[in-house]
Amino acid sequence: MRIPFLILLVLLIPVSASATSWAYAFVVWDGYEYKMTDDYITEVGERIGEVTTHSEMEQYGGNFSNAYEKGTAYFRVPGVSTDEIMAVKDGDRYRVAERVGEYTYGSSFTDTDSGVAKGIVIAFLFFGVFLTIMTILAFYYMKRG
Repeated sequence: MRIPFLILLVLLIPVSASATSWAYAFVVWDGYEYKMTDDYITEVGERIGEVTTHSEMEQYGGNFSNAYEKGTAYFRVPGVSTDEIMAVKDGDRYRVAERVGEYTYGSSFTDTDSGVAKGIVIAFLFFGVFLTIMTILAFYYMKRG
């Protein structure tokens, strides 16, 4: 009786491991991804934005960063177009970020579609766990009696 109970208990423990592997530190501004360089500058132009969402584990839309906290400021670099580079406040210095291209967040889903898709996946996972538990219990009771 203890073994099926332990198996059931282990199957009910939620296990969720989801992480995105980043090739480099970056920020997103105005729909474009900027790769952080090892270069710093001393003079910056006007403030043009800030990090609105930070995560080291998941990808988000908007002015997202995998390296900088929410509120970290973005600045123009005098004499250079933001099509090439911009500066990001990094402690008491300004780090150069080089534009690498359009930021492709997720897929063609809208936020609502993505939420619905996640709900469907979760429903299938719960159904799979339910079927597994029922199968284990059925085998246990068939063997027992």
